[in-house]
Amino acid sequence: MIYRILRVAIATGGLAGLNVSAQAQESAFTPAGLWDRYLAGSWSLSLGAQATFGPRYEGAKAMSFQPLPMISLGRSGVGPAFSSQNGNPGFAVFDDGFVRVGPVGKILFERNASTDHDLRGLKPVPWGGEAGIFVDIYPASWMRLRAEVRHGIRAHHGVVADFAADAFYDFAPNWRISGGPRASLATRSYYQAYYEVSLGESVTSGLSPYSPGGGLKSLGVGGALTWKATDKITTSVFAEYSRLMGPAAQSSLVRERGSKDQLTIGLSATYRFDFSL
Repeated sequence: MIYRILRVAIATGGLAGLNVSAQAQESAFTPAGLWDRYLAGSWSLSLGAQATFGPRYEGAKAMSFQPLPMISLGRSGVGPAFSSQNGNPGFAVFDDGFVRVGPVGKILFERNASTDHDLRGLKPVPWGGEAGIFVDIYPASWMRLRAEVRHGIRAHHGVVADFAADAFYDFAPNWRISGGPRASLATRSYYQAYYEVSLGESVTSGLSPYSPGGGLKSLGVGGALTWKATDKITTSVFAEYSRLMGPAAQSSLVRERGSKDQLTIGLSATYRFDFSL
């Protein structure tokens, strides 16, 4: 009799627990639950710009100045958020201090013969962009691992994946030094837009014909010196070096007119806006 009572009590308690768990899970996916879990709280938006001196186009030997926007959005005060100049504008929809995940985008400028004389006779690449997702992981309070996977829009229809590891150290109040290795991969459609030389283009440009595949695009290293001028204003001096690999390095555009060695240096400044939802 006692065994039957205990069995009924356990079964009843288990059903009640399942019901509470189900209600909790259900509430997490209601509009109010999603708001409380992913949106409510303190946020920070950083806006700014960077002026870079680097290759006129990817694979170029000649260099020029180029301004670029900077934007970053995420929860404030969650963890050791770190930003690098080689990262693209993103929005962290999930941030628990150890992992940050969200959408990311990149602006791609038009590339044609007016960009550089090296591109004469090649088909122009229209302006466009890349959209995808990024993941930041902080295995230690002084290190960030980042991966971005983006799909081309208009300019190309390939997929690009960038990987970076940065160690950072605050050697004085408001001063930080950071740096680490980088790697980039791309699919064939990306290389066809930027590195392919068709038979017709070979005739008009004077370059050897080249039909690329997909694979590793570059390996490199980057670093920055950052000064937090005020609580909201941050400035940086940075340098990024990459060595073109695989289909990019094998392209006749790079071998006959460009360079496998790509160096970019620059300055940046951002202003942080804090708000709550």
